[in-house]
Amino acid sequence: MDYNTSRKKLVLPEYGRNIQNMVDYVVSVEDRDERNRLAQAVIAIMGNMNPHLRDVSDFKHKLWDHLAIMSEFKLDIDYPYELPDPADFDKKPDKVPYQKKNRRYRHYGIGIQKMIDAVSDIEEPERRINLITVIANHMKKSYLMWNKDAVTDEMIFGDLEHISDGQIVIEPGTLVLQDVKEHSHRPKNRQKKNRYKK
Repeated sequence: MDYNTSRKKLVLPEYGRNIQNMVDYVVSVEDRDERNRLAQAVIAIMGNMNPHLRDVSDFKHKLWDHLAIMSEFKLDIDYPYELPDPADFDKKPDKVPYQKKNRRYRHYGIGIQKMIDAVSDIEEPERRINLITVIANHMKKSYLMWNKDAVTDEMIFGDLEHISDGQIVIEPGTLVLQDVKEHSHRPKNRQKKNRYKK
């Protein structure tokens, strides 16, 4: 028996083994004109597999790129488009630079960090205290949403001071935050009305 596990691995499995076999055959044809003609036929078949994408811009370009990839760039024909560089397929993607600062305060979110940084530069007293109040109230809501523990205003002020690297210091008793009740993510069960009750 000839099992798929013993066969050559498909380069682009979404096209299936029959298309891969066609591409392999086109690569083996010696006459260049005949290879060009057969390549056009394979592209037409590949396009018929996704007719909903025919009107998408660059769809034909993608098909020709896929043909080159499936042939492992061995198919010598007159391509209507510039081919991708085979070396690009061996490169690993760049690492995503993750935010590592203040991992202890992830429950507040990176948006809070950016807002605190912005408020630290504001010198106008009234505007500054108003923005700090809004941020602190939001921090209190976020704390209760993720931690489900009781939180005091002093705890929030301490976190605010630490996150701002000491730029925002709130003296005890100068600011009172809103009383936030813990909200459950689940909606309350409502009693179903009996539709058939007369």
